[in-house]
Amino acid sequence: MSQKLLLNSKEIHLTLHRLACQLIENHGDFSNTVLIGIQPRGVFLAERIAKVLKETYQIKNIQLGQLDITFYRDDFRRRDEPLKANQTNIHCIVENKNVVFIDDVLYSGRSINASLSAIQSFGRPNNIELMVLIDRRFSRHLPIQPTYRGRQVDVINEEKVVVNWHENNDEDAVYIITKN
Repeated sequence: MSQKLLLNSKEIHLTLHRLACQLIENHGDFSNTVLIGIQPRGVFLAERIAKVLKETYQIKNIQLGQLDITFYRDDFRRRDEPLKANQTNIHCIVENKNVVFIDDVLYSGRSINASLSAIQSFGRPNNIELMVLIDRRFSRHLPIQPTYRGRQVDVINEEKVVVNWHENNDEDAVYIITKN
């Protein structure tokens, strides 16, 4: 197995700030916006973006949630071993709000499709956008595209994009892993 570094810690830091600035351009003071991290890996990115918005750009009223999509996925019964559910923590109604789904890697689009179904339990959003750190451009099974993307990469199906966060892997880095 070989790995290639796609983004190092400094590049991730710069990408987070660029994505935060793009959000500010489109959402202003965030009074009508809810940021929702898709469990499990999108939560790390969502929390990082919220931290940058608060600490660097002094955005005070950020509504941040976590959405578990385990039982909304179209493939959850097709796995060899049962999926482990995560927690959903959304402490607001999304009715008529602008929702930004946040995930680490956009691959087939199935996670986002499940997110679109799951969010309906919390109301009908006015608008839904998608932010991803990595967009695997040629891997889509569904016609889903990100509104905000950190980096777009072209990888073949045998390659895997792995995002490591300091919170759970002791480093901030993105790798392309190839099985030899």
